[in-house]
Amino acid sequence: MTARIRYQTIEVGELDIHLKTLRDRQQYADVHGVAAKLGISDALWPIFGVVWESSEMLAQLMLDEDIQGRRILEVGCGMALASHVLNHRNADITATDYHPEVESFLFENVRLNAGRSIPYIRTGWTDALSELGTFDLIVGSDLLYEQGHARQLAEFICQHSKPVCEVVLIDPGRGHHAHFSKNMVALGYSLQQTKAIPKADTLPGYSGQILRYTR
Repeated sequence: MTARIRYQTIEVGELDIHLKTLRDRQQYADVHGVAAKLGISDALWPIFGVVWESSEMLAQLMLDEDIQGRRILEVGCGMALASHVLNHRNADITATDYHPEVESFLFENVRLNAGRSIPYIRTGWTDALSELGTFDLIVGSDLLYEQGHARQLAEFICQHSKPVCEVVLIDPGRGHHAHFSKNMVALGYSLQQTKAIPKADTLPGYSGQILRYTR
């Protein structure tokens, strides 16, 4: 079984980001059952491999985000659109995801964009302490699929935050960010929430939120 793919170019401001992605959300190719052993169901398998509107919104934000002297982590990166934008800006960016197929797509897309290698570590939010280390800025998009993810993600972020850290998440409104914010506040972060406004005429009708946490 082979998943069908496509090649596309995503315009982020003046940047053209070239991506190899899955053709659509109907693809599935867990031939050796690696994803299944990690608890990734057939229905969730293709989620990593398409470009979501929230990831485009995060990528737009990263065009102007302060990167000077900051070590940056993209959590649940999927197609890592924001990471590729930051890589174009020569940021110190590391990517992570739980899905076993993300790494091969990331490396191929770095090649397509003629970029520097993006460090990547596959890890889950509840895994033992990883080799990721700590970061000044942690970013992510559309991460809160289930209510149980709120606490797991908050604890993972805290584990990989420097004492002074900023977290920027794009949330499309799946109903779990209030629970997540409660966990983040309990861990010592303050929240600034604003409406996500896409640049120019991109992402028509998008109505997500920018959740910016600082500690």
